[in-house]
Amino acid sequence: MSTYIVTSHGGDFFGEDRHACKTLGSLVPYVHAAVPADEREHVEQLLTEAAQTPAGATRSIPAAIAARLAPQLRQIARNRYLKSRPLVQAAALLADAAGRAAADDEPWEWRTEVG
Repeated sequence: MSTYIVTSHGGDFFGEDRHACKTLGSLVPYVHAAVPADEREHVEQLLTEAAQTPAGATRSIPAAIAARLAPQLRQIARNRYLKSRPLVQAAALLADAAGRAAADDEPWEWRTEVG
């Protein structure tokens, strides 16, 4: 069974997005190639923790931090070295969801499910 992160403010009918934890962990190496060193701490920590999150865990990311994460995640999605379509899509969807949470001034909620 795989473990998935389900985020709020997503693009589906229920306002959620679902990402395999393994996929989010695979984005970590691209943080160094896409995000300047003085800005990468939060996004790198977020993706690393997402890859290692146990089932049933929840996380709430304040709107102010989501606002900082959105452009960094977008930079990762647009990185010219990121060729894997699922990774590009995951980073882009995370950036959009973080941006929506920040725009709504609501916390960006994450929960872990086994599927």
